Order: sequence, then structure tokens, then C-alpha cells
Amino acid sequence: MAFALSLYVFSWTAFLIPNEITAGGVTGLSSILNYAFGIPISYSYLVLNVVLLVAGTIIMGKGFGFKTIYCVLVSTLYFEFFPMIPWASNIEDNLINSIIGGAMSGVGISLVFTQGGSTGGVDIIALVINKFKEVPPGKVFMIADFLIISSILFLPGKTLQDLVYGYVVTVAFSYTIDQILTGSKQSVQMLIITSKYEEIANKLCFELNKGVTAINSIGWYKKSESMIIMVVTRKNMMHEVMAAVKEIDHQAFLTVSTVMGVYGEGFEQVKARKPAKKRLG
Repeated sequence: MAFALSLYVFSWTAFLIPNEITAGGVTGLSSILNYAFGIPISYSYLVLNVVLLVAGTIIMGKGFGFKTIYCVLVSTLYFEFFPMIPWASNIEDNLINSIIGGAMSGVGISLVFTQGGSTGGVDIIALVINKFKEVPPGKVFMIADFLIISSILFLPGKTLQDLVYGYVVTVAFSYTIDQILTGSKQSVQMLIITSKYEEIANKLCFELNKGVTAINSIGWYKKSESMIIMVVTRKNMMHEVMAAVKEIDHQAFLTVSTVMGVYGEGFEQVKARKPAKKRLG
């Protein structure tokens, strides 16, 4: 987590803060306070996170609270000392600085999330929502950060161009998080049309340990009855299934479609609360 946090803070101190580019979250709000009043980011970052930390600890548990405290303290120290490093981006185009800064900070936060930690602020909101409902964290960040980024227009000398840079940072940040955290969980549904459906089904089921469903079908041109094999698998294992199919029947017809969510044994569990019972009278 210390390494991940160093990436996150470095993206700010090297690419965003030197060019007065803001973004969302507590760090973005701290940067706006810094641009407007000269308040050190490390100070406001620490104070704002302490206010939000109690709620996260209550909902997510003590382990979450300890790791978040650790991340907040380490990030505060990094924000205090990283500006002393005599290096900052010399790229003149702030659009490029925004993209690099947003993507790098997204990588850092994603690695923190994989360790069960959080840098506080909007991270806490994203993790709490994701605990109860299947919502990509990146979308939570984009919605929550809108007002924070828009507030930069209240600073003297700031224009719509600065607002756009802030949104670019957020989009790059959110996209990176979604790809790292949910990319490996993306699933596909494969339909396999073949005359050797029994051999292929056995290989997928007993050798590759895939769940296989056989669906009755009729080839309308020849009016021949057959079976369509349906397999749902992780996207990164799709080529393994295709190779097994082609090994048995190189003329097999396959269709692949992305599915929004897969719930059940071997995949995700439904994250939803039972609806409250309505009282009569």
C-alpha cells in the first residue's frame, strides 16, 4: 500500500498541482483550498479525512478503519515531503498532464483497493456502496466529484478550460480504476454450434471445469436437430474455451457476447438487501 500511495501522491505533486489542475475527492478539494488560500494540502487532506473516517470504520469494520488510517497518514506524509523532490512535469500541454496524472492516480488507488485499504474521502463512499450494491467504483467517483471540480470556477482567473482539465483527470482516473478492479471479473457468454457437441461439452465440463448448458436446436436449412452449447466464463479465459472447441471441431460456429453481470456459484454473489415489508393499516 505504501508503494501504491506513492504513485497516487506523485501523480498529484508531479503532474497536477504544479500546473494547478484539480480533480475530485478530498485531494481535489484540498488542492482547491491550496490554490485559493495557500493552505498546505497535507493539512487539509488530513483534517477532511478524519471527519469521514468514523463512518467508514463503523460500516466496513475495524480492519477497514486501521488500513484507512494508515493510508491517510502515509499519504499526508507524502504530500508533505514529495513537493521537496526537485522534479515536476515539464509537459506544456495540460491536457496530457491531466491524462497522465489521472491514470497514474487511478493505478495507485486501485492497488490500494486490492489490499482492502482506502485513502479516505470519496474512496470510503465508493467502497461502502460497492459492499451492498454492484456499482463500479469509478462511476461513484465521477458522480461524487462533479461538484468539487466545478468549484474551481469560483477561483480568480480560472476558466472553463480549467474545468475541462479537471473532468479529464476524473475520467482517466475512473476508467483506470474500473479496468484494474473489474477488468478481470468481466464475463462473456459463448454459444457453440457444432455437430460434435457431446465431445466438446465433456471436454469443457470435465477437463476445463466449465459450467455447460446444452440447448435443443434445429438447423432450419436441413431441418436437422442438434444441441447448442452455452458457456459463461471470465473474459480472460475465453481463448482457452475457443482453443478447446477448435481442437475438436475446427468448423464449429461460435458467438461471443459480453454480459453485464453473472451471479451464482463460481461468479459474483448478489449484493442487495431484502426489501422492507410494508405495514398494513
